[in-house]
Amino acid sequence: MPTTSSQQTSDVAQASASPGRTRAPHATKRLLKIYLEKPELAGIVLLVVLIAIFEWRSDGVFLSTENFRGVLGILPEVALVATGVTLLMICGEFDLSVGSVFALMPMTAAIVMSNGLPFWPAVLLGLVVCAAIGLVNAVVTIRFGIPSFIATLGMLFMARSLTVVVSGGFPPLLPDEIPSWIFTQFIGPGQLFRMSFLWFIGIAAIVSALLSLTNFGNWVKATGGFLDAATSMGIPVVWVKTTCFVICSVLAGFAGLIQVLRLGSPLPSIGIGLELQAVAAAVIGGAALTGGIGTIFGAIVGALLIRVIDNGLVLSQVDANWFQFAIGALTILAVVANAWLRRMGRRIRVGV
Repeated sequence: MPTTSSQQTSDVAQASASPGRTRAPHATKRLLKIYLEKPELAGIVLLVVLIAIFEWRSDGVFLSTENFRGVLGILPEVALVATGVTLLMICGEFDLSVGSVFALMPMTAAIVMSNGLPFWPAVLLGLVVCAAIGLVNAVVTIRFGIPSFIATLGMLFMARSLTVVVSGGFPPLLPDEIPSWIFTQFIGPGQLFRMSFLWFIGIAAIVSALLSLTNFGNWVKATGGFLDAATSMGIPVVWVKTTCFVICSVLAGFAGLIQVLRLGSPLPSIGIGLELQAVAAAVIGGAALTGGIGTIFGAIVGALLIRVIDNGLVLSQVDANWFQFAIGALTILAVVANAWLRRMGRRIRVGV
C-alpha cells in the first residue's frame, strides 16, 4: 500500500524525537559507568556538600585557617590506618587489630627509648613488632583457613593486652631529646600543615603507585576479586596476602607513633575503635567488602569525611554523641549504594 504524506510526516517526527528520548538513558548509563570506574567520586561530592553545610552552620568558622589546621593536623593518623586497611580489603581480607597495633607500636618504642635506645632504632624496633603481628595474622588466616575477621579480632585483644602489660599500667615518659618536630612541626602557608601530613602524603602516594602502576597491584586486585582465577594463573596469592597484612600493620603502628608524638605521651588506650573508623573510611571511599575493588585515594576521601563530620558537628553545636551515629549511617548507606549501583552496572551495557 502506498505511504501517505501524513504517515511520512509522522515517521519523520518520531525519528527526530527518538534521539531526545534516548539521550537521557545514555547519559544515565555514562554516569553509572563513571561511578563504577571511580567510586570515590561519590565521596568527593558528599564531602563538598558537608563542607558547605558546616560552613553555613558554623557562621564561616569551619573553613577558617585555624579550624582547618586542626582538621588536617590529625588527618594523617586516621588516613594512614585507612590506607593499610583499604589495601588489605582490596586483597579480600580484613584486619581488626589495627587499633591495638596503633597503641602497641609507640608503647614499645617509648619503653626501649626509656631504657637508652636512640629514637630511630626504637622506631625501627616498633615497626618490626608491627610487621611480626601482621605476619602472625597472615599465617593464622591463610595457613589454618580461619576467616581474617576472627583471626584479627583475637589479635585485637592480644595486642591491646600486651600494650597494657608492657606499660606496667603507667605510660613511660618520652625523652626530651627525641626529634618529634619531624612529625609535629607546622609548615606551609599559614602554618596549615603538620610535618606528619607530608609523611602521610608520601606514604599514600607510594602505596597508591604500588597498587595502580605495578604487577603487585594487579595481583592484589586479582587475589581479592578472583582468587581461584588468580591461583590458576600462577599468582603467588599467599605471598600477596601476607605482604598486605604486614603493610597494614606497619602503617597502623606508624600512625600510632605520629599520634603519640603529637600528644607527648604513649597512652595504652589510644586507638580504641580506630579499626572501625578505618573500615568505614575504606567503604565510604568505594572499597568493596568482597574484595578486588577500591583505591587509596578513596580511603583518603573517606578518612577526610570522618574528620570533617567530627569537627563539623562540634562547630555546629550538635551533641558529639551523634558522631558515631552519623559514621554508622554513612557506612551503611555507602555499602547499600555501592552494591545497588554495581548490580545496575552489570545489567546495563554502556555504549561507547
